[in-house]
Amino acid sequence: MDETARHRDARHLLLERKVGILSTLSVEVAGFPFGSLVPYCLDRAGRPLLLIADIAQHTRNVLADPRASLTVAEERPAGDPQAGARLTYLARAERLADPRPQAGRYYRHFPWTRDYHRTHGFAFFRLEPVRVRYIGGFGDIRWISPAAFTLPNPFSAEQEAAIADHMDADHQEAMRRYCRQLKGLPCDDGQPVAFAGIDAEGFDLLFERRLLRFAFERPVDGPAEARQRLVELAAAAG
Repeated sequence: MDETARHRDARHLLLERKVGILSTLSVEVAGFPFGSLVPYCLDRAGRPLLLIADIAQHTRNVLADPRASLTVAEERPAGDPQAGARLTYLARAERLADPRPQAGRYYRHFPWTRDYHRTHGFAFFRLEPVRVRYIGGFGDIRWISPAAFTLPNPFSAEQEAAIADHMDADHQEAMRRYCRQLKGLPCDDGQPVAFAGIDAEGFDLLFERRLLRFAFERPVDGPAEARQRLVELAAAAG
């Protein structure tokens, strides 16, 4: 097993959560860490992509010092929260000079943010990884290098947009079945589901502002393999 495959469980947690605690170095109280809740998706190079307001404290912080971390944790309905998997993504925050190649992917995951620019200044930042710390459970604790952790998206922006448009237009019932049978959600006939994005290891659907992650059993390398996996999942969902 190669290094990238060995860390699939850690990467899956980052792909699945879509919200985490962004920790930055405070400008207001010098030297102290400052945590804030942020949504994110991964860009085409597999790095967290953020849309943050110019007036936000964390934006001021990363513009002064780009060192940051993003912490995500497995969702657990009950029990010891430290029994679940968690990950801390140490990074440098970089403002995107030209966000257009990445913006469409972010807006499909969080479509309500398209209007944010009308009221305040917002900018896209990516988190350039330095190191990843993953705790998967007792005895499963590791540092991971960026090269071993990051898996680029094999789909171009145009390919991903075409797949999303096709699924939204022609396969609403299949996506509702994914939600009902594979996630146990009450997704009734006629309720809209949106295809938010796809990557080598799975895809995301948006149902009632809730992002749902569906992992492939095996990574895919392009549209032909992706179509096969989607058909297999539709059959599994009955």
